[in-house]
Amino acid sequence: MDVMWMIPLLLVPLLMWSSSTFVFYFKKCFYVAWMMVLALIAIPLCILKSGGRDIENMRIIRFLVRHVKYFLGLRFEVSGWEHLQTEGSYVIISNHQSSLDVLGLMEILPDRCTMIAKKELIYAGTVGLICWLGGIVFINRKKTNDAKSVMADAAKTMLEEQIRLWVFPEGTRNQKGDLLPFKKGAFHLAVQAQAPIIPIVFSSYSNFYLRKEKQFKSGTIRLKVLPKIETKGMTSEDVSSLSDKCFDLMRSAFLDISDSVTHSNGPIRH
Repeated sequence: MDVMWMIPLLLVPLLMWSSSTFVFYFKKCFYVAWMMVLALIAIPLCILKSGGRDIENMRIIRFLVRHVKYFLGLRFEVSGWEHLQTEGSYVIISNHQSSLDVLGLMEILPDRCTMIAKKELIYAGTVGLICWLGGIVFINRKKTNDAKSVMADAAKTMLEEQIRLWVFPEGTRNQKGDLLPFKKGAFHLAVQAQAPIIPIVFSSYSNFYLRKEKQFKSGTIRLKVLPKIETKGMTSEDVSSLSDKCFDLMRSAFLDISDSVTHSNGPIRH
């Protein structure tokens, strides 16, 4: 019986060494399971600290999640930190490649900052509950009128409570080696609140993480914080040009830092 228990213990290291597909699923399952465990730990801490839903709970979540990168063999290099030293409310926008973005987000998340996320996330067990406790703003992407109403309320809350909001303007995960066209919600939000936009760009994950090919090795992610873009004096008529400007700046930065990461890490070999 003791020998039978030893077989899985010996088999896992062997598969980790010999099978990239096994490594992919092992890391993915570990990531999801560990995040749920961390959420379970964070829930009572947040309730004890704030009594319920409060953006200040993001400090606890940030503290608990920051170590996860080491288990997955990931490293972050951040440039442009000084652009986050901005007082008052602002909107952060970034590209969105996978659930791993959460790790980069927590790496540099400013104080009094939370996110806008799809409504379905609230049903993700302990993770959904901790997201709610952290003040995350949930929107129903299928109902445009509901989403616009939530954005309008979020703009009002930004001004009243001096908070920051992180938005993924692509609207969905994208690992195609380029940015998807931006949806306008984040820019309407910034204009309504007359708050500056701070673009943050994640380098491509393709040198260490390929979902379709079932590849997930160690790697470096570069985060580049771009200078803030003011929206004071802008109206809804300026939203399209504002979106285009941000897209062009972020796409240029994305291609630049992704190319440098690929050269330093090397591409994944199939």
